[in-house]
Amino acid sequence: MYLSVIIPAYNEEKRIGKTLLAVDEYLSGQKYDSEIIVVDNNSKDKTADIVNNLKFKIYNLKLISQPIQGKGNAVAKGMLEAWGDYRVFMDADNSTSIDHIEKMWPFISTGYDVVIGSLAVKGAKILQGGAEPWWRVLLGKLGNKWIQIFAVWGINDTQRGFKMFTARATEKIFPKLTIFGWGFDVEVLALAKKYGYKIKEIPIIWDNDPNSTVNFWAYPQVLMQTVKVRWNLLIGKYNSH
Repeated sequence: MYLSVIIPAYNEEKRIGKTLLAVDEYLSGQKYDSEIIVVDNNSKDKTADIVNNLKFKIYNLKLISQPIQGKGNAVAKGMLEAWGDYRVFMDADNSTSIDHIEKMWPFISTGYDVVIGSLAVKGAKILQGGAEPWWRVLLGKLGNKWIQIFAVWGINDTQRGFKMFTARATEKIFPKLTIFGWGFDVEVLALAKKYGYKIKEIPIIWDNDPNSTVNFWAYPQVLMQTVKVRWNLLIGKYNSH
């Protein structure tokens, strides 16, 4: 078995090193082979330099570049260039630690092709000291109702940056993406449902970084992009060729 861990990074010089060392420490204790892929999304700081320097310490670390801005672009490039039988993408701030994949394997082994981290299922928890501001909680709940109605009914939390896919699901879904901003998670899951892949939400413990780059304007962007996903579904844009 081979696991690929994809980490999109934009101006993450303050956090990427610590995250990579944590991921490497965990993976070094596992019996399967793995790779860590950092996708530098046109960073203006020393993100790439830090990753390159860590290659001398982390043998399976790779750095690739995606100059086209947008988290979706970075994630898609990393997922499609990965070699893993299973591919998980996670946030550069390590808000959801890599050991959460232990909760994912039982579902992968029983036929699920997509397993996602969620704060909206029983057992999920936000660490003390890292609670979300009230406006993010409110907009997140309202936004999810909108997302379910228009695109992915039955998924309670589409937006956590910790998702695992089998290689076959990755290679079917990610080439079809048309949205690369904050709404790309919605499109990924809508495509998974369209193509008949089983999706499972698992509870996560989430460390909400106060320096998160998600701002108020990300929410209306996601809602508008969700409408685009619905439209694409209606006109058959995602139909296989």
